[in-house]
Amino acid sequence: MQFKDILGLTHIKKHLTTSADSGRIPHAQLFVGPEGSGTLPMALAYAQYIICGNAEGENLGGNQRCNLKFDSLSHPDMHFAFPVSNSDKVKSHAVSNHYMQEWRQFLKEQPYGNLFDWYRAIGIEKKQGQIGVDEALDVVKKLSLKSYEGGYKLMLIWMADKLNNAAANKLLKLIEEPPNNTIFLLIAEDEEQLLQTIRSRCQVVHFPPLAEEAIANGLVAEGATRPEAMRIAQEANGNFNKALDLMNRDSEDLIFEKWFVQWVRSAFKAKGNKTAIHDLILWSEEVAGTGRETQKKFLHFCIAVMRQALLINYNTNELAYMQLHADGFQLEKFAPFVHENNVLAITKELEDAIYHVERNGNAKIIFTDLSIRLTRLLHKKAA
Repeated sequence: MQFKDILGLTHIKKHLTTSADSGRIPHAQLFVGPEGSGTLPMALAYAQYIICGNAEGENLGGNQRCNLKFDSLSHPDMHFAFPVSNSDKVKSHAVSNHYMQEWRQFLKEQPYGNLFDWYRAIGIEKKQGQIGVDEALDVVKKLSLKSYEGGYKLMLIWMADKLNNAAANKLLKLIEEPPNNTIFLLIAEDEEQLLQTIRSRCQVVHFPPLAEEAIANGLVAEGATRPEAMRIAQEANGNFNKALDLMNRDSEDLIFEKWFVQWVRSAFKAKGNKTAIHDLILWSEEVAGTGRETQKKFLHFCIAVMRQALLINYNTNELAYMQLHADGFQLEKFAPFVHENNVLAITKELEDAIYHVERNGNAKIIFTDLSIRLTRLLHKKAA
């Protein structure tokens, strides 16, 4: 992948190419950005620029054989680490090397994809992946070898915020003092999840959400009409991965919408009707029957909906990008029930549920309790 293939982010491309051309390449860099902002494609393009010595421009020269190896994601001096877990394919001690074939396919098909997309690609969507000690030992082993082509060798750690503490501590010294001509590229969505000692050893580059125009151009290139592309780009809110899913009607948000609307309707029915508790329990069982990553994504989706409802309630519609596609449900009619008297409590309940899901709590109990608590909060009157 080359810089010309990446949507928008002209200022970051210029910063990276200028530093590489002047020979000022930090030995450890951390790319931080929200889902769909292009951190992974940018890291791949930057790695190719460094290792292959490409010149900036549309018709890139450089080492043709090197570029061909990068195009097939098989360059021997380019190494990867990413979250994995044991699966039907790998019964124990899973590391990134066990999933390289799937990883190459994922990068070709979904370079803007998120962690859940990756888990689905390798069949672990019901588990919580991580970058563990086995992976850290593998990284140390890979980087102890000399560069195959005599130049730079590069270790790209995708979703570095999934490094557990033991693995992070194993890599700490190596990141601080890597071998000669060795570069670490770490990618994360939430830098606060990384150990402070890791962050302090990296030069951080923050990625903003993509501009609507950049997303629209990307969708047009994928076959969308310009009006459709602009509509989807606004709804995607800077996330090209979500924009592609919306265009292809393949977004997990469509399932989340169904669950959210089902819960809201049961919640309003519950006022003065004790039998509605049965509907809330059935809803909890349906959500609890999915994988933990799906449950966490759904809870984050609920937080986003509550925020959008609050914005609409306070007449800041120009900041409200979300559209719900469920039949008969209008966010504008729901908005008055999210106000200053309950929004903080609602958000706290959702965040607490995420915390308990991450720590392998009983999902049915978590979601049953959550549905009852949120139902009470929705019926709370505004000040």
